[in-house]
Formats: sequence, C-alpha cells, structure tokens
Amino acid sequence: MPLKEYKPIKEVYGTMIFNRRVMKEKLNPDIYEQVIAAMEGRQKLSPEAADIVATTMKDWAISKGATHWTHWFQPQTELTAEKHAAFTLPDSEGRPIEVFRGHNLVQGEPDASSFPNAGTRSTFEARGYSAWDISSPAFIVKSLKGGTLCIPSVFFSYDGSPLDLKTPLLRALNAIESRGLKLLRTLGQRGIKSVKMTVGAEQEYFLLDRPRAQLRPDIRFCGRTLIGAQPAKDQKLDHHYMGAIPTRVLRYMEDVERLLARYGISLIARHNEVARCQFEFAHLYSDANTACDQNQMLMEAMRKLAREHELRLLFHEKPFSGMNGSGKHTNISLVDSEGRNLLKPSNSHRRNIIFLAFLSAVVLGVSRFHSLLQASIATYGNLFRLGGHEAPPSIISVYLGSALTDLIHRLDNADVSLPDKGVMDLGLTKLPEIIPFDSDRNRTSPVAFTGDKFEFRAPGSSQSIALPVTMFASLWAWGLDQVTNMIEAKLPGGTDPMDAALEAAKEAFKMGSNILFEGDAYSHEWQDEARRRGLIEAESMPDRIDLLSKPENIEMLANLGVYRAHELDNLREIRMESFATGLEVEAAVLYDMLWEGVLPAISKQLILEKNSLSALDGLDFGDTSAWREYAGSLGRTKNALIQDAKNLFELKGRLASMNARERSDLLTGSIIPLMDSIRAKCDAAELIISSEIWPYPIYRNLLSLSA
Repeated sequence: MPLKEYKPIKEVYGTMIFNRRVMKEKLNPDIYEQVIAAMEGRQKLSPEAADIVATTMKDWAISKGATHWTHWFQPQTELTAEKHAAFTLPDSEGRPIEVFRGHNLVQGEPDASSFPNAGTRSTFEARGYSAWDISSPAFIVKSLKGGTLCIPSVFFSYDGSPLDLKTPLLRALNAIESRGLKLLRTLGQRGIKSVKMTVGAEQEYFLLDRPRAQLRPDIRFCGRTLIGAQPAKDQKLDHHYMGAIPTRVLRYMEDVERLLARYGISLIARHNEVARCQFEFAHLYSDANTACDQNQMLMEAMRKLAREHELRLLFHEKPFSGMNGSGKHTNISLVDSEGRNLLKPSNSHRRNIIFLAFLSAVVLGVSRFHSLLQASIATYGNLFRLGGHEAPPSIISVYLGSALTDLIHRLDNADVSLPDKGVMDLGLTKLPEIIPFDSDRNRTSPVAFTGDKFEFRAPGSSQSIALPVTMFASLWAWGLDQVTNMIEAKLPGGTDPMDAALEAAKEAFKMGSNILFEGDAYSHEWQDEARRRGLIEAESMPDRIDLLSKPENIEMLANLGVYRAHELDNLREIRMESFATGLEVEAAVLYDMLWEGVLPAISKQLILEKNSLSALDGLDFGDTSAWREYAGSLGRTKNALIQDAKNLFELKGRLASMNARERSDLLTGSIIPLMDSIRAKCDAAELIISSEIWPYPIYRNLLSLSA
C-alpha cells in the first residue's frame, strides 16, 4: 500500500535523519564541536563523548518511534546489510530498560561468515567488525510497528582487511581531498581549509506490472528477460522519452520522493527514459561518501515502494533485448571550503589556471589508469549493456568538448581564456535569449566533461557507485600528485606559481593526450585507433576484472593507501565470483524455461496443427504444402532446441569443477553464445505460436503500464 502521509515535502524534509542540524540542537556545544571535529578528521571522538552522542541519538530515535538500531554497512555484494538490535532489554529484575551506549554506537560485530571474502577466512571463522562512519548521518527507516535507527558503518575482517565498499572509498576520498588541498596551497590559496569531492548519480530503471512480470521466471530470478521477441512498437519512435509520466508511475515516484525527503535526500529530476517502461531519478549533489550512501538508500526505498505499488522494479543493465539498457551516470567534481567548484571555468585568468591544473590531473590520471575504470564497471549486467543503445563502449576515453580542446591547443600562447558564449538566435522574438553551452555532449563517451564536472557514464544501474567513485578519486589523486610535483619542480628558480601551474597543465595534457577523443566512440575507426593508442588492454569482461591486479594499479592504490595488494586481489576474486555466479543463474533459469515452458508450448502447437491437418481429410483446402512446412519448421525448431538444451546441460555440468576465472571464461566463451542461439530460436517460435499457448507474457504485454 502506498504511503498515506501527504504533508508538503517541506514539512517532512529531514525529519528522519540525525544530521548536523539535529546534533547542534540536541548536543551541548562542547560535545557538538567534538563531533564536528571528528567528522572533519581533526580529532578522534572520546569514549565519554561517544556515550553522550549515543544516548542523545537513542532518545531522538525512540521519540521518532524507533524500536531497534543497526550498523548499516555495504558488503561487496553491491547491496546493503543490517542486523537489528533492540533498544529495550530487561534488567536483572525483568523490568524494561533502554540500552544503547557509546560502545554500541562506535563498534559492532556482525557475523561475517557468509559475506564475500575471497577466502580470507575459513568457514569456521565468522568474526567481522563494523565501525561507525561518523561522517555520514544516521537515519531511521520506519515500519508499520516502529522503526530502525540505521548507523552508516564500515565493515572489515579480523585482520583489518575491508569486507565492504565504503572503507576503500573513504581512503580514496582522503587521498584526493588532501592532494587537492595541497595543490591549492602550492598555488597560494592559503585561506582554503578543505577540499571535498562531490558526486551526483542519475539512476535509471524499468518498472513493470508486478503480477504480470512475476509470471516470468527470468524476471523473477535474473531481473531481465532471457527470451522475448521484439514487439511491433518498442522505442523506435521515441514517443516515451521525456513524455508525460504515466499516472501509475507518477504516484510511485511521488511516494519515493516523499520517503527520501524524510532522509534529507532531494531528488531533483524525474522523467521517462528512452525505452518503454524505463525511467530515471537524479539526486542532488552531495559529498561523495554521503552520495554513495544516499544512492543505496534510494535503491532500497525504490524496491520497497515498488512492491507496495504492485510494480516490478528492474535495476538490471539490460532487461530487454534490442532496447536501451540502464546505467547510472555518475557526476564528479571537487569543491573547496569556500564553495567554489574547482572544475568550473571562470572569467578570471588566475581561476582558470587553477581549473586547468585540476582538469589536467584528471586527464593524466585517466590516461595512466583507465584500466581501473574499466575494472570498476566490469559486471555481469554491464556485459550486455556497454557499447549499445546509448551506453558508452567499454573502451575508456575522455571527451572535453570543442571549446576546451581549442583552449588546450592555445596554451602554448599562454591563452587561458574561454570564448564568449554569445547568444543563440532561434529566430523567435517572443523567446528569451538563450546562452549556449561551450560544447555539445558526446553521448558515446565514457568520461565526459559537461561544463563543471566529469560524467562517468559507464557504471551500471544495479551497481553501487562506491567502487567507480573510489577508482576515479584514486586516479585523480595520483594525477594531482604529478601536477603538484611538476609545479614544485619549477618553483626553486623563482618561477611564479601560476606560471608554473600553466606549464604543468600543458605538460599533463600532452602526457595524457592518448585518452582524449572527441568523435564517435561507437565507430569501428575508433576501435582501431584506441588499440593503436594502447587503450584496449582487455577483450573480455573477465579480462577487465583481472585488470585490478595489474602491477601498476596495485602499486598506485597501495601508495595512496586505498587498497593493499592482498585487498585488491581479494576484490578481484570477489568480483570474478559475482560475475560468474550471475551468469550461471541465468543459464540455469533459461534451461528450466526451455523444458518447463517453451518446448511444451511448441508441442501443443504441433498437436494443434496435426489435428487441423487431419481435419482436412475429405475437404478441399487446395495446396496445403505451406501449412505442412510451417508445422515441419516448428518440429525442426523443437529438435534444435532439445539439442541446445542438452549442450547447455553438459556445459553447465563442467562449471562445478572450475574456479571463478575458469567458469567466467567458459560462460562468456561458450555458454553465453549458446544462450544467444537458444534465444533466437525461442523468439522465432514465439512469433508463430498462439498467444494462448505461449507460456510467458510477451514483450507487448510486459511493456505496458495501465493507470
């Protein structure tokens, strides 16, 4: 049942989040300042202060109806995890007392035995630790009979190795933010106290009628269709894109927005995407750590409310063959303590040099470590999405646009000015003046500069953005180190820091020029050119996952303190296992759908045709050869599918004795092509079999949402 509370969003905004405003109101000034100092990394929170914060947080949560609390963490499953503990426990005489102290807030010990760990622990070693991430605010998830206080936390093993995606993210953010601050101070910006990475994610997704979608095992267990013929009308006419939002979907969107508003999360955009039944949310930019948490909260809220609205939510990167897939465009920038976006061009000569220094650091970092971006988005869902229907190719390149490209070419003349944008004349006097952007967007570019930020377009819809942001922050931090070192090397001779920065930026752009590409990244010419530039280091998705263990990647991430060598190897193994398991599930589901649905349907149609042909005896229907050929083609299709099913069964059987990498290779090299062949036969059969006989809802019926 949808939410019944319809107060204005302004009245409910932030009511379920323990943020700075609430802390300032409820904590005494001294404790509040200690908490802020801990959040900013200036000091540790004392046990005494932690006790006071815990008591205050507990009282606030109970006043909001919460009955339980949990350390809310993000294991390497791309999902979240939680273990609820009660606030109220009996004392020695059986009377209820409220129990939640500083040690409960700061540290927990959830069972880690069943989370991905890449063999870092034996089965009998179940211990894992969670620790409060003080920089991300706690929040309350309401339920019908109470609620749960969720405390964002990191999750790590007995030896301190991360078992989550948040720990490396926090390390990477520390690396880039400290290096960004160092570069600014090298350039004389002494008044800047801090630098923060900001992130905003665009969440694409599909919505289907739940009762109808649940009739398909592939949607239920895989989140996408494994068979299904193209409908007569899909997205060819682009009628759906940014059209009027269907009433049923709009009600759902409004409830999601209202629920997220309680957590202080602002969804700033909602619209129809290109494919039928595809939509998008975008949430407001925030600091990178909070943004990663908020995207997980958004996805969880969307799942919960979809069920209440009798909708089936699909985050899979490619739910429907021949139609747009779903990504999660991740927009990234840096902001200083004065609120200035360090990736925003300026009319000021001095500010533009700073802008170019930070921009060149990205180009240099991506040029050297583009393989880390490839590895961060190498998932089984992206296997079907990347490179088609608006998704960027897996080859990483950077698009800066014509204005910046021209500016870089003019740097030898010390010209850092951007051209006057002028006014766009549409020939309509009643319209206001339109100021154009410096350049158009390149929808085929994986990493595109879009005016004041970089848009990393390759992450998949189902992914946590934590790993892509971690890798982007890391390579940018490395680039900032290189640019800062170049500047510092020029200063002893008395060179002005700004002149040194301009020279360093020119040098960095030249060193990273192999990654810059302004054209169509779908073209065959670019594939050949990218290979000549050394940008193609892996041909398959398993190869891309293995790029995590490339020696220079290991060295760079270790030097930054983001991943130790064994931690990165654990990450590689976990992601390889997840990749193989996702594909194995799909193969098993398709095998079942063949025997349980498709093959019996063909038999029913054949029996129907046999009975029809028998009824012709004694009647003059003329030449029935086409009719008999049709029945014969169905029979041949069934024979071929039976043989394919046997081959699929044999290949699946070989997986049991293989490790994750071997399974991934067999799946991508043999099983996926066989599944594609099976799909083609099933889709052809679907088009010529009675809809009353075909066992599963077809695309035409799935891709329809009634009011």
